[in-house]
Amino acid sequence: MNKKERLVAAIENGTVIDHIPADKTYQVMNLLELQSLNTPVTIGNNFVSKKVGKKGIIKVSNKFFSDEEISRLSVVAPKIVLNIIKDYEVVEKKTVETPDELRGIVKCNNPKCITNNEPMETVFHFVDKENGLLKCHYCDKEQDINKVELC
Repeated sequence: MNKKERLVAAIENGTVIDHIPADKTYQVMNLLELQSLNTPVTIGNNFVSKKVGKKGIIKVSNKFFSDEEISRLSVVAPKIVLNIIKDYEVVEKKTVETPDELRGIVKCNNPKCITNNEPMETVFHFVDKENGLLKCHYCDKEQDINKVELC
């Protein structure tokens, strides 16, 4: 047996989500609603990583994610790498970037905010991306991205 064998089987076409902090792997799975897909999904967790210590990896066969789906990931793990696979080869690598605006992803923690009292989409702007500080578009309440509740 080859010692360099992959820990997780290769996929022919699809997306490999790599460098997920191990404690965020299942959050990523839920954000992308992978449990509702009909294609094979392979989830690995607690692999050794030079970048993040322990990492998770998710391989999704025959699925390519939209920019909107990818931007949702930035909330839980901003430096995830997506490898786009075609015919067993990596044809593109994308690092998840934090967008300037988050729509319908994060709940406002102000109980009086209109988004918590009316059926409407939340909108947040980054006040400080470096420190993960968000501001609600409607009530101006600021919140730490590490303490947010997802919609």
